[in-house]
Amino acid sequence: MDADRENEIAVVGGGPAGLAAAERLAEAGRSVTVYERMPSVGRKLLIAGRGGLNLTHSEPLADFLARYAPVDPRLPAAVADYPPDALRAWCEGLGETTFVGSSGRVFPQSFKASPLLRAWLARLDALGVTIRTRHRLVGLEDGALSFETPDGPQVVRPRSTLLALGGASWPRLGSDGAWVPLLERNGVTVAPLKPANVGFRVAWSAHFAQRFAGEPLKRLAAHIGGASARGEAVATADGIEGGVIYALSRPIREAVERDGTAELSLDLRPDLGAGALAARLARSRPGESLSTRLRKAASLSPAAIGLLREAHANALPPEADALAAAIKAAPLRLVAPAPIARAISTAGGVTFAELDAHFMLRARPGLFLAGEMLDWEAPTGGYLLQAAFASGRAAAKGMLSWLDGRS
Repeated sequence: MDADRENEIAVVGGGPAGLAAAERLAEAGRSVTVYERMPSVGRKLLIAGRGGLNLTHSEPLADFLARYAPVDPRLPAAVADYPPDALRAWCEGLGETTFVGSSGRVFPQSFKASPLLRAWLARLDALGVTIRTRHRLVGLEDGALSFETPDGPQVVRPRSTLLALGGASWPRLGSDGAWVPLLERNGVTVAPLKPANVGFRVAWSAHFAQRFAGEPLKRLAAHIGGASARGEAVATADGIEGGVIYALSRPIREAVERDGTAELSLDLRPDLGAGALAARLARSRPGESLSTRLRKAASLSPAAIGLLREAHANALPPEADALAAAIKAAPLRLVAPAPIARAISTAGGVTFAELDAHFMLRARPGLFLAGEMLDWEAPTGGYLLQAAFASGRAAAKGMLSWLDGRS
């Protein structure tokens, strides 16, 4: 490839947002070079697919769009323009049919990320997209991109650039937030990067931490403020994590930031009303220990019983009604989120006030942004990947309009 052709469009970041943008641009006949700091592209996609690649979700679009925060019309508009059905059709166009799981989540039929990524890279290659790995962006000045490469420093001057550099929650896969000072030096406002979809620290007793670390806590409902979620969790040596905690990580994090700690109310038997639970507890045999009563009458696991004792400081009432109430509203004090490197995703990033309607930086014409480096967050369940694909394509669409206006 000659230098002029390679320098037409640069996409920096080889994750889903960057590759989706590159595909859209190449389909429009543009010459695209993708620069990725790691030895290969799509690493976070592969990790996300280890337990089954959750591409998107099947819920109604209005409900889907309401999952994103903070509210800015540009991200929901991008997802509405490239909705879950479009992502499923794209996946199937690569030979990977999709299915809807019992939770409403959408997966490739193979349940894996690697076949999809291989097919995608083959398509990008057929479209003429060049991928240059081991290129770490270290400078961004006057339209020039400076990279550290195995062959030494390299500077390229593309006609237009799209940055899709991810957040800071997967540093070992390349998403380390190192781009923040680069943009701040260019006068771009970046909201502080924070952990999202993350576990939280709990000051367990030594007994609980030693006995129950790693134990699952199934069939939970959790409440904080006006937010609630159902799902499962896992006790860790220093806290709690899992789907039900991730779903509430934003209001929990905000409460910790505001008050120093957050109190979560856990319902350990959400499938059973308080009255029915109290009736079961009242039928316990005389002389049964409290643990036996909780295990047999309330069907609580040993880990759930341990959590219940921790939540109520081992002061559980013997009366059936009061004990049922304690099970239905066990208070759990969360003291801090886990480090951002242990989070599934990142909140914060470049604020939407810095962008025009086409995902271009207002202060830097020709420089577009997409993906998790923007200031938004969403729960797990397919919403993260959907927004990465959609914002990448939206930024590419904006870039095409800008380039056409300059041609």
